[in-house]
Amino acid sequence: VGAGSSKTYTLSSNWQGRLWGRKDCFENCPMAGAASPASLAEFNFKAHAGMDFYDVSFVDGFNLPMSISPINGNKQQSGDTAYSCGSPLCSAVPSCPSDLQVIEDGEVVGCQSACSKYGTDEYCCAGAFNTPQTCSTNIYSKAVKETCPQVYSFAYDDNTSTYVCQASGYTITFC
Repeated sequence: VGAGSSKTYTLSSNWQGRLWGRKDCFENCPMAGAASPASLAEFNFKAHAGMDFYDVSFVDGFNLPMSISPINGNKQQSGDTAYSCGSPLCSAVPSCPSDLQVIEDGEVVGCQSACSKYGTDEYCCAGAFNTPQTCSTNIYSKAVKETCPQVYSFAYDDNTSTYVCQASGYTITFC
């Protein structure tokens, strides 16, 4: 999809999955799929009580700024309404430390996650770190949150990054 253009997808009402974009990529991209690093729009439709759960995720790395906006959303009347039919936004990608940069043709095209780069249980929230109590932010995920506070930055970042809505559709914008 070119700048200023749009594309509509129709998905099943109980679909769950990820959508992503690529910069300067037309039809036959060298990195097919959501290969890391990719900024992700994640959805789980009708996950609980007819509500959709969604987020913008930089957990696996990032390459583009993006946002998600519900269309004709019905807000929850109880709980934390900031995340009820909210529009998570990251209007500019965070700066990427040199050790996590993905460079193609001399240009930074994305930023790896610390997990994909180093593969440690601590960065990947695996092994002894595979619970919300033992897996927490690190210097890399904190840097993401400073620039994009609404973005999912590590595996257990649910409380500040998961949105819920009952909407007729969603608009994903690559800023």
